[in-house]
Amino acid sequence: MINLSNITKRFDTKQGPLTAVDNVNLSIDKGEIYGIIGYSGAGKSTLVRMFNGLEKPTEGDVSLGDSIISKLTGKDLRQKRQKIGMIFQHFNLLWSRTVLENVLLPLEIAKVPKYEQLDKANGLIRLVGLEGRENAYPAQLSGGQKQRVGIARALANDPELLLCDEATSALDPQTTDEVLDLLLEINKRLNLTIVIITHEMHVVRKICNKVAVMENGKVVEEGNVLDVFKRPQQEITKRFIRQDTDPESEDTDLVLSQVFADYPDGKLLHLTFNGENSKQPVLSKLIRNHSIELNVIQGSIQQTQSGSIGSLYVQVTGEQVVIRDVIHDLHDMNVEVEVIEHV
Repeated sequence: MINLSNITKRFDTKQGPLTAVDNVNLSIDKGEIYGIIGYSGAGKSTLVRMFNGLEKPTEGDVSLGDSIISKLTGKDLRQKRQKIGMIFQHFNLLWSRTVLENVLLPLEIAKVPKYEQLDKANGLIRLVGLEGRENAYPAQLSGGQKQRVGIARALANDPELLLCDEATSALDPQTTDEVLDLLLEINKRLNLTIVIITHEMHVVRKICNKVAVMENGKVVEEGNVLDVFKRPQQEITKRFIRQDTDPESEDTDLVLSQVFADYPDGKLLHLTFNGENSKQPVLSKLIRNHSIELNVIQGSIQQTQSGSIGSLYVQVTGEQVVIRDVIHDLHDMNVEVEVIEHV
């Protein structure tokens, strides 16, 4: 449905040309929830603005269905944008208009017949769970309610694509989960393609089918969320995943450092489980089958749309040949193993 082919975006600055997006290629299928993750300055927001023509690529093409967005201008571009909804980090509501009036705005701009506008707007307000708040003003709403208004407004013109630019960054964790659950419900009910720009791996893990990781304007890693969690290739991806699976990573690193110092002959292993093997007694099998001592340091289990992912840090002490056999057995049980050489 969406194809980005060799997309590069450069800006002229006083210091010279700045490449914000560098030769990006992506393909997003209809009905997917696709995450684009990166730290500030990675180029992800510039990239998403090219999905709806707010920015034009310096090189390459952006296609949505049969249209090449990057080549549309004037009336054709405005009409195509009506089929691309967008929600923002800071809601961008009109504070002088009520909830109902905010949702009506895109319908008014699109010159939808007035007798259809009210029914459509009220239906969207019910969809996002704000029935009874139609006449409230944004100042009377919580952050989560404001974002629900933003979502309803973005859906007003029956978009083919919904863009979410850091849509949960201004919300507390519980409200973030509520908004993500709503987006997931909308995706399933409407088969709506959703692209989420974020710097939070939790957001990607919770609702996305696929993810692209950006760094310095480039996509450095891309794939199914479960596969990326199981086998992250780039250091930045590993950092994002660890921030999600181990929020107290600094404390874990301190413990790992102490284990290195106290047991220099042992091996520190990071084990990643997925699917059924996350529920199996893997460690008890290892202890039963091998002459080793095993110390569990830290562990967690997280859910993705494609299944569960388990993360476990263990320290194994024993003869080196036995530890090699342990690692071999772990691979046979479809457990991903990373030998940690330093912290």
